Amino acid sequence: MAGIYIHIPFCKQACHYCNFHFSTSLVLKEKMLDAICNEIVIRKNYLGDKDIETIYFGGGTPSVLEVQEIKRIIDTIENNYKTNTKEFTLEANPDDLTKEKLIELRSIGVNRLSIGVQSFFNADLKWMNRVHDAKQAITCIENALVAGFENLSVDLIYGTPNQSDDNWKYNIQKLVDYNIPHISCYALTVEPKTALQYMIEKDKTQAPDETIAAKHFEILVDMLRENNYEHYEISNFAKNKKYAMHNSSYWKGAYYSGIGPSAHSFNGFSRQWNASSNALYIQNMKDEIIPFEIEYLSEVQKANEKIMTSLRTMWGLNLEEFKDAFNENNLKQLLSEAKYDLQKENLKLENNILCMSAKAKFFADGIISDLFFTEETFVN
Repeated sequence: MAGIYIHIPFCKQACHYCNFHFSTSLVLKEKMLDAICNEIVIRKNYLGDKDIETIYFGGGTPSVLEVQEIKRIIDTIENNYKTNTKEFTLEANPDDLTKEKLIELRSIGVNRLSIGVQSFFNADLKWMNRVHDAKQAITCIENALVAGFENLSVDLIYGTPNQSDDNWKYNIQKLVDYNIPHISCYALTVEPKTALQYMIEKDKTQAPDETIAAKHFEILVDMLRENNYEHYEISNFAKNKKYAMHNSSYWKGAYYSGIGPSAHSFNGFSRQWNASSNALYIQNMKDEIIPFEIEYLSEVQKANEKIMTSLRTMWGLNLEEFKDAFNENNLKQLLSEAKYDLQKENLKLENNILCMSAKAKFFADGIISDLFFTEETFVN
C-alpha cells in the first residue's frame, strides 16, 4: 500500500494558530497547478511499482480549488501511476462546500471529506480568524450527508481561551448527534511565527491553559467512548472502523509521496521535503527540478520513529516485530526504559504489545520521547 499527498498552499485568510505553509493570494494558482502536475510526472518512479491506494489533498485549503482543477491533478496521477484508490480525501472549509460542489466532488471520485469546523460557536471562530461561521458549519455537514458522503471526518479544536466545559461538550455532542463516523480533535498549541504567538507576547490574548486542555481531552475521550467511538490514535476517533486510511498508513510506516511546496515523502529509508516557497517551487518545476531536502534515516531514527508512530495508536508497538527489525538487545533496552511508565500504568504490556494507557494519552509525546534511543544506547 502506498499513498499520494497533494499540498495545496492557498487559503482565503490566515487562521491565528496555523503554521502550515500557505498563501492568502491566489495569483499564482494556475502556475502552481502546472507545477504540481509536473512534479507528479517527474516523481512517478519514487514509489516503485506500488499501487496507490490513498490520495489526500491537504494544505492550506484544497477546497478553494474548482472541481475541474482538482480533476486535472487526479487525471495526472491516474495517467502516471498504478492506482487502486480506496480512499480519496479532500480537506475542506465549510464555506467552500456548496450543494453543487459536493455533488461534483463525488462525481470525480472524492469519497471522503475532512471538514475543518473547529467549533460551533461564532465567538471561537472569530477568535481563531476562521472564514466560516457556525451556521455555515452546520449547513455544510448536513449537505455533505445528503450528498452521500458517508465517510466524513470533522475537526475540532479544544483549549482555546474562554472555552467552557459546557461549550466543549456541546461541540462534541453536535458531531455525535450527526453520527459523524470520524472525529479529529486537537489541543490548541502556540506555534512559532504565528499570529497567536504574537498576540500572546503582546498580551492581546491568553495563552492556552494545559490544565483546562487536559480536562477537555478527558471529556472528549469519555463522551466519544460512551457513544461507541474507538480512540484509535491520540487525536483521532472512529465509529464502525472508519479509520483514516491515508493517515493510518503514516503511523504504520507505509510509503507515500508528497507533492507540492512543503510536502513530505517517505520511501522506507529516507525522508524528503519540498521547499516551503511557492515562487521557488514554481520556478524550479519549470526547469523540471524538484526543490527538496533529504534525510537518510539511521537505524536509531528508524527505531525511534517506530516507537513514536506505534505508541500513538491503539494497535501499539508489537515487540516481536521490533525485535526482528532492531535486534533483541535493543528490545531489552526499550523495556528497561519503559519500566518506570509501566509501573506508573502510563504504559501497558499485553500479549507482547506495548500500548499507551488511556489516562496517559494526553501526555503521550513526553512519555514516548523518554523511550527514544540515542546513538550511544542503540546497539547496531
